[in-house]
Amino acid sequence: MGRPYYAGNCRDTECQMDERTRRTDDDLAPNLRRTAPDPDIIVRPSRLRTGIGLAIALGLVVAAYAIIHFYQAPKPTNTRSPAGAQQSVGAATIGPGNIRVIVNALGTVTPLATVTVQTQISGQLTDVAFTEGQLVKKGDFLAQIDDRPYQILKQQYEGQLAHDKGLLEQSRVDLKRYQTLLAQNSIAAQQAEDQVFIVQQNEGTVRVDQALIDAQALNIAYCHIVSPVTGRIGLRLVDPGNYVQTSTSSAIAVVTQLEPITVVFAIPEDDLPDIMPQFTAGTALQVTVYDRANLKQLAVGKVAAVDNQVDTTTGTVKVRAQFDNVDNALFPNQFVNAQLLIRTLQGVVTVPTVAIQRGSPNGQPGSYVYVVGADSTVAVRPITVGPADGSMTAVNSGLAAGERVVVDGADRLRDGLHVSVSTLDGKPVVGTGGGGGQNSGRAQGRRNANP
Repeated sequence: MGRPYYAGNCRDTECQMDERTRRTDDDLAPNLRRTAPDPDIIVRPSRLRTGIGLAIALGLVVAAYAIIHFYQAPKPTNTRSPAGAQQSVGAATIGPGNIRVIVNALGTVTPLATVTVQTQISGQLTDVAFTEGQLVKKGDFLAQIDDRPYQILKQQYEGQLAHDKGLLEQSRVDLKRYQTLLAQNSIAAQQAEDQVFIVQQNEGTVRVDQALIDAQALNIAYCHIVSPVTGRIGLRLVDPGNYVQTSTSSAIAVVTQLEPITVVFAIPEDDLPDIMPQFTAGTALQVTVYDRANLKQLAVGKVAAVDNQVDTTTGTVKVRAQFDNVDNALFPNQFVNAQLLIRTLQGVVTVPTVAIQRGSPNGQPGSYVYVVGADSTVAVRPITVGPADGSMTAVNSGLAAGERVVVDGADRLRDGLHVSVSTLDGKPVVGTGGGGGQNSGRAQGRRNANP
């Protein structure tokens, strides 16, 4: 066989390999590289730019709303009048009046008598004759305990008494006979003397028997329970059929006296110098009580007693006031507000409480009012106030009867300002300008006194 034919002049394998190695990269590149499609380019906005845009938009919205609200809102009213304008105020003419000096205190309705009805004898409760909440009088029948055992004992002691009385009479007859025989010298003197002592012994036995009978009669009386006081009876605590004993603490009912009734309240020890001289002299000190809300008047009474010592923990003294309570307006253990009238100031200069201002308009702290002059100008007038009674306050110095004071609109005034008086009727006017004014007399704290 002949050799295979190869192109060119190369006739062997080595020549073929040399041809392959002589190929350049450019000849091989088309076979090695693969063309790929161009990638899609996605353009994303920056987060910073987005946030800035939203903030700018929000700011524009807020600014637009503020501008619209500013132009559409009503213009605020100037609290002070421009120069030359007159301020409208309410005024009242002051004059003399009566001011009550009152001590306000918190009190509790306390009955004069609260009796717990308990049995004084042991036995079965057979009958209850009262209705719960009933008004009873002293001596009214309330309950009955079985008295048959005590009736039997009483009969037994009565029989023993009859027997011992017979012995006593027999000994007395013997003593009389012995004395006659002794006078005749028929018996010894010793025998007559012994008979005297026998009579005394029998007399003692009869007395013991009588005491036993009386004790059973008392037990029988205890079986019939009556009301010890006049008042209202509470809820029934023991039902009929139960065995009641003196050794137990269970009660049958509680009776509370309502007419009259008292209120106990505490007053500051500083008020004792004003109260005790009048109480000692027998002056009836009036006490008025109001309900828990301090709105409704319940009763009017007088001071009945004052405690004998000051409570060192509170610096107060307890006072007891008594009330007739015929309408039962006061209920035991009820919480009330008490007003103790110490005295009444007659014909003093009074001013509406709402007209009094507190502060230091002239550099000195204290109380003052705005006085309206004849030329309709207001002037600051320092005053010294006294006790307050309701809507009126006593003035110790600084004002005279007939002057006009501002009672409404005082918070917009200054010294020397021209005003226009819109209210001038001589009566207290309740307005908004009485800065620092006090409340009504029933809500002023412990006492209406000099500040």
